[in-house]
Amino acid sequence: MAVARTDPVYERWRWRIFGVTWLAYAGFYFTRKGFSVAKLGMLEDPAIGLSPILASNIDIAFSVAYGAGQLLWGVSADRFGPRRIVLAGMLTSTAIALAMGMSTTVALLGVFFFVQGLCESTGWAPLTKNLGFWFSSKERGRVIGAWSTSYAFGGMVASPFAGWFAYSVFDDWRWAFFAGAPVLLLTAIPFYVLQRDRPRDVGLEEIEKYRGEQMAVVDARDVPEEEEEGSWELIGKVFRNPPVVVMAVVYFLLKPTRYAILFWGPVIASERIASDSFALAATLPAAFEAAGLVAPIAIGFVSDRLFQARRFPACVLSLLLLSVVLLLFGPLTSSGSSGGMLVAFFLIGFFLYGPDSMVSATAAVDFGTKKGAGSAAGFINGCGSFGQVLGVALPGYLIAWFPGTDTTLMLFYGFAAAALVASLLLIPLWNQVPSTGRITAVQARPSVEP
Repeated sequence: MAVARTDPVYERWRWRIFGVTWLAYAGFYFTRKGFSVAKLGMLEDPAIGLSPILASNIDIAFSVAYGAGQLLWGVSADRFGPRRIVLAGMLTSTAIALAMGMSTTVALLGVFFFVQGLCESTGWAPLTKNLGFWFSSKERGRVIGAWSTSYAFGGMVASPFAGWFAYSVFDDWRWAFFAGAPVLLLTAIPFYVLQRDRPRDVGLEEIEKYRGEQMAVVDARDVPEEEEEGSWELIGKVFRNPPVVVMAVVYFLLKPTRYAILFWGPVIASERIASDSFALAATLPAAFEAAGLVAPIAIGFVSDRLFQARRFPACVLSLLLLSVVLLLFGPLTSSGSSGGMLVAFFLIGFFLYGPDSMVSATAAVDFGTKKGAGSAAGFINGCGSFGQVLGVALPGYLIAWFPGTDTTLMLFYGFAAAALVASLLLIPLWNQVPSTGRITAVQARPSVEP
């Protein structure tokens, strides 16, 4: 049923939530990316004694905590709401980043980065749930696609920002941590002031009633009222939902590629370009995140308009192209030029960030439904984060195990195979859309200024 009218109060709240949650998630990257930039200097600092394997082990500690945290905080957001979870994560993450900058031993860095993983994982699942309450299914591909540029933007800006402070301004790797902490702290302020969990918190009606759409449910036999938000019964249904399970496996296969570049991109670039500049090596992987500013918007638009809110066809096509680009990484970067590296990083980012955002956010909210969106996003991202362990561990281990070998090509060939398998897993879901309850949504009615 078409929407009868547009309520300016409701619209202001919707885009306020979009903006403040976008800013919050982008802010998390200023504390997350500190170690990936700092390790350039730390690997050369004899006072720290960091080796490639030890660096990988610290990244593993982060990833294990991040995966466990996704599951924990996703369920917690469904039970207690996103606001408290995200704010606590932002404040604690800021403190941990400062502590890492003051650390003097590898063991302490590992402990702190493990805790940082728990802090960082408070962001994604709760915030995507937050969006699910304010934006309906028919617009969600475009809206969450645009919102997903937050993590691409955060990663794109955070690495050069940290690299500039650490190696151009202070010539001290510790500033990769010190520079990012206040940025996240500042983003917590508008989040605290402007964010609200759901429309009813400010006296507005449910988004489906406002938009004149049916309400999605996890189980097609249920009506929306029967699925109690935050109940263990609903969470169990979400975890058993076949599309959610498939997306979790797919994300396990995809996330190693993204995190290998996020955490080791500066090292990969430094080894393959004809330059000794650490600042340049820290900047080049920003092309990967720059592609993430475009890809989620493009795939969201295509899924909404071309495929009528079916999320998986565009993912399949993008993943097939990703596997080809990963196989071509060697020829694209063989000259050692910065331009070739930029093109390679951009193409990988473009074909990866689209399905990454779709599987981990838009489709997670669709099939988890807004009542179980936190659990669905947490489950999918949690499984992906355990795959992420491979992405952060393998670069360092391969360097240690195969000295003098082009380990980056070995790595990217494996990632190409994983992308191909992921695309094949999604083909049976090509026409899948979420179930809706047995009741129909009513026409939108006016709301009042809170």
